[in-house]
Amino acid sequence: MEPDSFPINEIIESNPIFSRREMLGIGGIAGLAALTGISSDAVGQSQERKPRIAVLATFWGATRSHSDWLVNKLIDGYWWQGAYHPSRVEVVSLYLHQHDTSLLGQKVAKAKGFPVYKSIAEALTLGGKELAVDGVVIVGEHGNYITDMKGRWLLPRWWMYNQVIRVFEQSKRSVPVFNDKHFSYNWDDAKWMFDKSRELGFPLTGGSLLPVYYRKPEIELENDTPIKHSIVVGAAPDEGAIFHCIELLHAFVERRKGGETGVKSIQSIRGPESWKWVERNTWAANLLEAVAKRLELKPENYQANPRTNICVIEYNDGTKAAIIGVPLSGWTYAGEIEGRTEPTIVSLLNFPGPFDQYHASNAQPHWIVEMMLSKKEPFNAERLLLTTGITNHYMESNWEGSKYSPVGRRIETPFLNMTYRPARGAQFNKGERPPARPYIRGFDQ
Repeated sequence: MEPDSFPINEIIESNPIFSRREMLGIGGIAGLAALTGISSDAVGQSQERKPRIAVLATFWGATRSHSDWLVNKLIDGYWWQGAYHPSRVEVVSLYLHQHDTSLLGQKVAKAKGFPVYKSIAEALTLGGKELAVDGVVIVGEHGNYITDMKGRWLLPRWWMYNQVIRVFEQSKRSVPVFNDKHFSYNWDDAKWMFDKSRELGFPLTGGSLLPVYYRKPEIELENDTPIKHSIVVGAAPDEGAIFHCIELLHAFVERRKGGETGVKSIQSIRGPESWKWVERNTWAANLLEAVAKRLELKPENYQANPRTNICVIEYNDGTKAAIIGVPLSGWTYAGEIEGRTEPTIVSLLNFPGPFDQYHASNAQPHWIVEMMLSKKEPFNAERLLLTTGITNHYMESNWEGSKYSPVGRRIETPFLNMTYRPARGAQFNKGERPPARPYIRGFDQ
């Protein structure tokens, strides 16, 4: 199915001019001032308007969906560095691609007083003709979408982003954009998405929540750390899961000496061949042994598991890394650093289960808000493009290997030549964690 052929759901439109939220909310101060005869400048001086956010979601029908985790915190606030923080943005519009099954999103919009629009253009213009919001949040994750023969989930992220770009270009103005997870299942589309942000000059961020999730121990590598080899151990059975692992890997590897230099090649290896590769590469074997000892992994968790998969990554500067897909292992980074006798190991253990992941994503809303206020990228968009490209070509290597052998083709990637230096300092959540939100059966139907 071509992107432009995705159906648009017909729904009842809200009237953005005379809605209660526009009249009484922060976003409606100017309109209220006009009707009462009060100078809008005087009102503006007494109360600063929050950035207005348009949310575009594929599906919002469950408490365990990304839309519910992210958007509710943009509305109600989030838990950051051990304390609750009220949100400093205002969600003013919502578009639901799979509207009919997104009943929870409809309920939230009704309860909070913002309209659900039938098109992306209307959500961005608030029913008018020009861009009328200060930021865009795209949550193109979850929903009833097909998976192709290569195992790629055909979520319409590019299509949604393309609709945003059309409004930007028609309005001759752009605003910051957040894109949940990787850009697209297709490399050409992903590269176009990144290039458009540079062409139009708007901040762009997104990706996985793992790089900013709680860590044990609570450490961040300094920029220019002399990293030689790295692995991430974690469950990686499909496209979405391998992307999470790749993002976590790069949160550490990009801080190596000289900064990011880009990727030279990618290869998929599966099943028993995975362990043959580990045995041939002593650096990977040593790092995995250290992780297994730290996490008290049993042989059936990894060596004896026939479903193990590996993504081998070679960088342009000679650095080597691997994602080792081990079920029931949490997500853990291990790095061999020059001058240190023991590997550096950082785990994301005790990640919450499917019904209490609501609080897992607190750091992402924090950085979304920071970008909307500062109009600066909290993380390099180049990293998201790079991790998207690694994911895309791992899936390609995995597909080619699965047809003939468990060892996929080693794919040369000269186009993944992104170079950048990450921001300094820790960007992950720390301190006391909030209590998990209880799952209420029946509310996410």
